[in-house]
Formats: sequence, C-alpha cells, structure tokens
Amino acid sequence: MKLATAQKGIGVKFDHRFFARFGALLLAIYLVAATPALASARILLPRTGLTPDELAVIINDDDPLSRQVGEYYQKARSIPASNLIHIHFPPGRSALGKDEFTQLKTAIDLATPAHIQAYAVAWTAPYRVGCMSLTSALAFGFNEEYCSSKCGPTAASSYFNSPSLYPASDHRLRPSMMLAGRSFEQVKALIDRGISADRQFPAGRAYLLNTPDKTRSVRAAYFEKTERELRDVFPIEILQTGAIENRPDVLFYFTGLPQVPQLKTLGFLPGALADHLTSFGGQLTDSSQMSSMRWLEAGATASYGTVMEPCNHVQKFPFPAIAMFYYSTGASAIEAYWKSVAWPGEGVFIGEPLARPFAPRLREIRPNHFALDIFSPHKRLLRIEQSTSMMGPFTSFGRAQPIGRGRNLLRFSLPEEDGNASPQFYRLQISDIGDGTPR
Repeated sequence: MKLATAQKGIGVKFDHRFFARFGALLLAIYLVAATPALASARILLPRTGLTPDELAVIINDDDPLSRQVGEYYQKARSIPASNLIHIHFPPGRSALGKDEFTQLKTAIDLATPAHIQAYAVAWTAPYRVGCMSLTSALAFGFNEEYCSSKCGPTAASSYFNSPSLYPASDHRLRPSMMLAGRSFEQVKALIDRGISADRQFPAGRAYLLNTPDKTRSVRAAYFEKTERELRDVFPIEILQTGAIENRPDVLFYFTGLPQVPQLKTLGFLPGALADHLTSFGGQLTDSSQMSSMRWLEAGATASYGTVMEPCNHVQKFPFPAIAMFYYSTGASAIEAYWKSVAWPGEGVFIGEPLARPFAPRLREIRPNHFALDIFSPHKRLLRIEQSTSMMGPFTSFGRAQPIGRGRNLLRFSLPEEDGNASPQFYRLQISDIGDGTPR
C-alpha cells in the first residue's frame, strides 16, 4: 500500500455535532401485526432503515449461481418479484469494460422501479468496472472522477454521514452491495445470517486494532474519539496488536493488515461488520492480499475492500465510528457501511444488505399492552401521538418516556377501542431531550 500524499485540505472533521446526526426518524412505516389488538390499535413505528420492498436484486441470467442466489434471496427476504432485475453478460471475469457496463447500467436503470432505494447484486465477479468498484459504478454511474490519479483524492459521496433515510430520493444514488461468496452454500449462509440478525440487539463488542503496520493503521487516529462517544452504546476495545483470537462476541472488527490471521478462531455475531484497510482487499476473487470475502466466510455479515490501489487515504475506507453510529440507529448494513465511506469510488461493499440488528421491535405482551425494544446512540425521548387518520393530524397521548444510550425496553398501554368510535392511529416519535423536534 502506498502512503497517501494528498491529505491537506481533504480531511474529515469530527466534532460533537457529527455524533448528534441521528437522521429524521419522523418518516414512519405502517405496522399491522397479525393480532386483533394491533389491527385495531394501528401503530406507526419510526422509520430507521430500508425495507425489502425498497431493494432491487440484480441477477445475471447467464450465470447459474447468480440466478440461484438471486432467487433464494428474493424469497428469503420477501422481496417483491417485480424488484428482480435480469440482465445478461458473460460471467467469470474480474472486471467489466466501461462501454459494456454503460449498456448494462442503461438497462438496469430502465428496469428499476421508481421507489427502489438500493441494489443487491447477486454475483461475486465481476466486482470492478474499469477503475471503479462495481457497487460504486452502480450507485454513481461510471465516472473517472471517482478514481485516483497519482495517489490523489477522488470525488466524494454526498451520502457520506448523511441522515437520509431515502438515498435515491435525497441523493440521487442507489447504494449497492454484493451477495458475495464462492458457492451457493456460502452465500445462503450469509443471507440466513443477515436475516437472523434482524431486531436481535446482539450484545457483542467492537474491536479496533492499531496494528504494527502503521501505514495501514491510519484509522487508529480516530479510535479514542470513537470510544469516548460510543462507549455506553457498545463495549469497545482498542488494542495495540496484530490480531485478535478466540473471541466469541465479535460484532465489529476494524483493522489494518494485508492478511488477517486467526479469523477461524473468532465468533462473529449475526449482523457483524468487519474489514481490513489494505490495498486490494476488494479484489474479491484474485487478490494478492486477503480478499474481503474471508470476513464473510469467517462469519461476518458485511465487509468492504478496495479494488484499485487507493493509497492509505482514510476517506477511502469505512470510518468505524460512523458505521457503528448509524447501525445503532436501526439502519441496515448497506446504509451504515455506505454512510461511513467518504470516497467510495474504488471500494466494493459486500454482504447481506438488509441486516438490521438494531431496528426497533414492537411486541404485544397482552391486549393493548406493548413492549418496545429500541436502541439509541444517545439519550432521547419517546412520545406517543394519536389520530383518527393515518395521515393525521396527530396530538400527544400520555407521557413521554426517556430513551437511554444503548438498548432500551419501554412499555406502554393504549385504551381499548370503542366499536362505535373511529379507529385510532398511534405514532411513536423520537426526539432529543430538551428538543420537541421529532426524529
């Protein structure tokens, strides 16, 4: 890996406002559970991340494994069949040419329903388009501004550290992630792992390693800030070592080495994010260094690596603090990872896109009595509002409840419905303490 030489004026600044950017959770999804009580007491949950109906799956019909993976993922995630996009090109190559990709991208754009916010790619190779990663080329279109020139910076992503819950609508890009694996069995295990992570609030740890390889450990400059800001949200260990081993609770693992040893000794929890900062980790099938796919094979649910020499610009790799922050808000793996990379043009995102370990979970514990599991990166308030219409207007109902950092279990009850009255809709709103603004 070459040392970055063009850092001046293009660094990423961190302050307290960065960690306060939670996103506008006012936008809600309509949840109707399969119980009489919830069917009558209609509850609007805060929107925290993408849903299966907003994800399109791109399948290469000339690749039998791509067809098998795409069909399994569509059924396993209950993705509408209308969200499947079928294209044709010869498989088995590391890279697509610019002109070939441009034709495929045109076909993909034409086949993409307007409401789609992100893509899942149902193959492992090709992973590159010219000097760009495939996932970035799908998001931005092929554009050499997203590629390095003489170890310099690249075009930035407007989605970086964004509170947006609708990337296509707000940023005119659709983040992409590859369902990568060497066999159907590997990809199936990855998909099943991502699904099993949903709303499980795994009690894992974050391991941030400052390795002896100082060129590849440039992210360590931000580790202490990460630990200070998120210590009450996730257990965090900052280690001065080459690797960890025999850890059963890995939820996040960020390091810098060309080869990461002892992966087989680790227990990755469902939903885990892990990557290593090195030059060619994103060369998935033919890297001279460790492929990012080794993380998935070891049990991680998503990873990242660069497909071209990036130099060690920290902006070209995930910022652990940002990935962990947005994941803790209930965002999906694809959203949290994409938001953590400032210059993603040369980096490929792989894993199960829709994994949402920290999405809110609502349960009815007895008629008209509910328990809400919710995770938060900082202190907030939960307010309940009611209306006779899903469209409002809504008015406050009951007392606000405090939300602490990390996992919370909140209980509330709703009045029994009067069969002669209009059905009530209830909306759960999250706001900062001392601020009446919903989030």
